[in-house]
Amino acid sequence: MTFVTTLTFQSGDKTALDETVKGLKDHVERKGAECKGPHQEQPKHHSVPLYSRCQSGEQFEPWQYTVYTRWLEIHGSDHIAREVAGTDLSDAIHLEVAVERRASQAYR
Repeated sequence: MTFVTTLTFQSGDKTALDETVKGLKDHVERKGAECKGPHQEQPKHHSVPLYSRCQSGEQFEPWQYTVYTRWLEIHGSDHIAREVAGTDLSDAIHLEVAVERRASQAYR
């Protein structure tokens, strides 16, 4: 059995997100771990209505923003995955970590 650690990064700043993910992938590969990615999803566009008061009434133009998502998969190398997940990231980047236990091909 091997563990696969999936690191999912989300940010509204595409440039900072891409630089951070690329830097972390290079770091993982220098350490000798198997890393797949970065993978990406379609950007998600959000629109938030803005009101001048708490009561219904005058409405301003909605606030619109985009969230970009990238993810990396680290196969095995739990200590390297833990080190990467513990790095300090910019406040503009949100990180989620998921660990999955997968059977190797020999067991299938």
